Amino acid sequence: MTTYEETIAFLGHGCFQNLVFFLLSASALLCGTYSFSIVFVGASVSHHCLVPGMNLTQDWHNATIPMEVVDGKQQLSRCSRYRLDVVKNLSSLGLVPGRDVNLTGLEQEGCVDGWSYSRDIYQTTIMSEFDLVCSEEWKQPFTSTVFFVGLLCGSVFSGQISDRFGRKPTLIVAMACQIISVVTQSFSQTWTMFCIISFLNGLSHTTVYTTAFVLGTEILTGQVQVIFPLGINCVFSVGYMLLPLCAYFVRDWKSLLLVVSFPGLFIIPIWWFIPESPRWLHSMGKVEEAEAIIRKMAEFNKVEPPPVIFDDYVANDNQIKAPPKKYHNILHLVKTKNIRKTTIITCVVWFSMRIGYFGLALGTSAFHGDPFISCFISAATEIPAYVSMWLAVKYVPRRNTIIFILLTTALSVFFVQLVPEDVSYIASALQVLGKYAITAGAAVMYVYAAELYPTVIRNTGTGTCSTIARLGSCVAPFVLSLRTYFKYLPYITFGTMGVLSAFAALFLPETFRRPLPQTIQEMQKRECINHPFIFKKQHPASAAVIES
Repeated sequence: MTTYEETIAFLGHGCFQNLVFFLLSASALLCGTYSFSIVFVGASVSHHCLVPGMNLTQDWHNATIPMEVVDGKQQLSRCSRYRLDVVKNLSSLGLVPGRDVNLTGLEQEGCVDGWSYSRDIYQTTIMSEFDLVCSEEWKQPFTSTVFFVGLLCGSVFSGQISDRFGRKPTLIVAMACQIISVVTQSFSQTWTMFCIISFLNGLSHTTVYTTAFVLGTEILTGQVQVIFPLGINCVFSVGYMLLPLCAYFVRDWKSLLLVVSFPGLFIIPIWWFIPESPRWLHSMGKVEEAEAIIRKMAEFNKVEPPPVIFDDYVANDNQIKAPPKKYHNILHLVKTKNIRKTTIITCVVWFSMRIGYFGLALGTSAFHGDPFISCFISAATEIPAYVSMWLAVKYVPRRNTIIFILLTTALSVFFVQLVPEDVSYIASALQVLGKYAITAGAAVMYVYAAELYPTVIRNTGTGTCSTIARLGSCVAPFVLSLRTYFKYLPYITFGTMGVLSAFAALFLPETFRRPLPQTIQEMQKRECINHPFIFKKQHPASAAVIES
């Protein structure tokens, strides 16, 4: 029986595959640049209550804002001031604060006249633009969560849209929406408008990334197809690395969004050079269109195509695509004890990795005193992480890799709080190590999850676990906000989740260099045999399933 890969094997590896590889990888550039733009666009800046111009002595003007202790250090109160009418009367009487008047006894009030924001690092952020402080402080993490909810919804619907209307039109429309939404967001007049556009950008963002990934997987063949995931991930990281460089020179949030949208213009050639997926066209019965595209690919690669390309494949494909006797759905992920256990543990591990990845990525200001250097280091660690992930997938057992990564991340963030402040570079190194490990782990989970489930529910299982894991990215901004209560509380949370997830991963079966299960029955037998804490003689039939 002739497979699709055998049918198009005559194309070989040529210039066309290289062009597709480059352009589809480049489509992830804007995704990487924008994904973490909230680090600078929504950055927190020092602030205190605004004191309008009044006839106050210099001493009273300096003392109007009370002092408060945060993380053992004294700083100006961010959300209160002494009542101005009282301060004005005391000033007019010639009294001196701290000498004639005990400030601790003065009545305080909120920032009724607004806030004064520091411009030492940023000219403006959405925090200072929309006053996301004090009683409105919850809106800061919620702004990031809105974007991640958009990613979550996009991951649910992008595949269905791509399967219905095609890979290429879905990719082009999503890229156009992505660029338009980023530009439009820079003109937001209210926080609500900013969040709505952020949600829409999240939808288009994940659609661009996943559709480009699928399109490249279906068009590319051979070693180029194998290395394509590494290429698109590395380009994403390059886009991420460009973000702090742009933010360093552009300190205004509106201008920054316009700048980060600019690279999207260089992806326009995709429309002319990237074809529709011939594999998708053939699956939809559009054999002539698929064959025409493959002939153009052959012409580009300077190879001679056969007179009829899909003749044998069509005959066999009609037999292959006969309706199955039994259909499977999401309920099969929890129908039996073994599969239910695998699904729950996989979701827990993946959720933990997601919340750790985005927590460390969004909290890059803690890596180093300079937020721009911090973000660049955080982005730069992703490239070696993806390279090591690619090697680990080829040579290292999955379960051991996941456990090692989770424990490495957990220990790294746990030890951060034990480092003295005078050797802060050690704390920065530990945070970088944690970011490196969790980035590699999040990538390995895609491979591991796909290998855990049998063919009949593999896409459903992987998609469901990935969707639940994305809830971790939605929660991560709120976990970071816990540092207002205790500086190291987010690290303790990430570390605890990492340790618990590593223990849970012990109960997952090993899949490295083992045949993928085709049916639910094979998956159940494999889990019984490969359980790490069950040592019993294998039944001959079970052993045959594993080694077949």
